[in-house]
Amino acid sequence: MSRVSVWQQGPTEPALPSPESGNRIRQLRILIIHHDMQAVDRCLRELSRIRFTVSWKVVTTPEQCTDRLRSDHYDVVISKYPLAMWKANQVLDLVQQLKKAIPLIFLLHDWKRETAAELIMGGAFDCVAMNSIGHLPVSVLRGLEEKALRDERDRAQDELRRSEARYRALAGNLSYGILHCNACGGFIDVNQALLAILGLETKDQLMAVNLMSDIIQDGAKVAQLLGQTDELDPLEVEWRRWDGKTVKVRLSGQRVAGGTDTYEVIVEDITRQRALEDHLRQLAASDPLTGLANYRHLIEVLDMEIKRSKRTGRQFAVLLLDVDELKRINDHYGHVTGNQALCRVADALVMCCRDIDSAARFGGDEFAVVLPEIGKEAANSVALRLCASIENDGKGPILSVSVGVAVYPEEGDKVESLLNAADSAMYAIKRGKRQYNP
Repeated sequence: MSRVSVWQQGPTEPALPSPESGNRIRQLRILIIHHDMQAVDRCLRELSRIRFTVSWKVVTTPEQCTDRLRSDHYDVVISKYPLAMWKANQVLDLVQQLKKAIPLIFLLHDWKRETAAELIMGGAFDCVAMNSIGHLPVSVLRGLEEKALRDERDRAQDELRRSEARYRALAGNLSYGILHCNACGGFIDVNQALLAILGLETKDQLMAVNLMSDIIQDGAKVAQLLGQTDELDPLEVEWRRWDGKTVKVRLSGQRVAGGTDTYEVIVEDITRQRALEDHLRQLAASDPLTGLANYRHLIEVLDMEIKRSKRTGRQFAVLLLDVDELKRINDHYGHVTGNQALCRVADALVMCCRDIDSAARFGGDEFAVVLPEIGKEAANSVALRLCASIENDGKGPILSVSVGVAVYPEEGDKVESLLNAADSAMYAIKRGKRQYNP
């Protein structure tokens, strides 16, 4: 459904200046997600107070919404919340997945402050109650103003970063290299800093390299880098040094002023920066005592496996392990031995797991293992093998664990229900006997 209408602004209503032509009336394109055309008409009557030519389309399904967002440009998205037959935050997810920087305004028939706050924190621009629909034009104008300011800020920041990078490189900062190339990627000249980054001694060694065919190997990305498209974001690529080692570099480029098809590319070595970031991410996802994944990373893995299982239709299993009588070990042998016991269990999990499995310290004396593409019988076998490996590791004191098994989706179709099922199975074993025996 679509309609195009022109409404004149009332004498006291605000108008958004057009960035191209002052206060001239321009077209406002709106995508409306709603099942009730009477409610849509109420919205459009309120929007008649904005001095724009309004073009709008109404969609009702996720498929229609995705198709419209991919094929057409919209200035604002207005959606009812909640929508029948839609998942809770599916509209937000669609806009974010398609990387559309469009103000999203929700219409709430049942206004709740908590709901509005949650939607705005999730990425919505604003929420308007249907019984206060008169606020909609103000919300739309604010959304357009903020988007225009944000776009201008981003453009200014991009240009500032590019200017600073060029200045630092030209000032002789050896962490930045400079190369000049033609539109086809052929090198024309390079500076000494780039030679140092790549472990070279003379420019001649680099003159045979082509930026397009040897480094980026993607014509569209080369065009983006050299400013031949509207995209101005820097590129990150791996560049092989003369000694065979690989460095990670960030490239930003522009056409040389006054040059004929000559481009300047700034090369920044970010190998250490990315290695540090990877190390910090690993620390944030791991348990400091055992080195296994921590609870947060476990939840991420389970969420990923559930999504994969929904795509493939294959099962996966979760094992939940509890170290028996760890308190007695701590009391009798001391906490150092208790910590060593936890590390022994972690070592056994690593030894018994496949490369695709994920072992984690669940918390305290509990551990978890995620076993992709495996059913109940195979999971029980893994549990038995783990118990035997832990009990017979040749170290003292002798350890034993209680293990609970849960299989997706039969015993839980969400992260919480799956972990609860494994937890219940584990404590049933713990109450009945000290050794898992399916």
